[in-house]
Amino acid sequence: MSIDWDDAVIAPVMDVFGEAVTYRPKDGAPFEITGILTEAYLEVDAVGDAVPMSGQQSRLNVRLSAFMEIEPQPGDTLTVRRTGQTYWVREVRPDGHGGACLRLNGEG
Repeated sequence: MSIDWDDAVIAPVMDVFGEAVTYRPKDGAPFEITGILTEAYLEVDAVGDAVPMSGQQSRLNVRLSAFMEIEPQPGDTLTVRRTGQTYWVREVRPDGHGGACLRLNGEG
């Protein structure tokens, strides 16, 4: 028996935990999607006598089916409606089940 992960798992999770995002592809018109924003602590290992550093790694988990005819690409931008914060997509990591983790960099 095959499981439709997008409908059975990802969609209900987005309904509960997702928030509104305006997605702007590099080549195309902006559109609305739902995503789960995570801003996790990130520690950078110091080499030698360098001072250890820490920061924040922003990620947005999305349903790929929300992108219809395009795929998310590095260089695209998005704005989280709740905060008004704009990010650009640094890396796209599909999960193999119909979702993807978009690794983000902030735009100030």
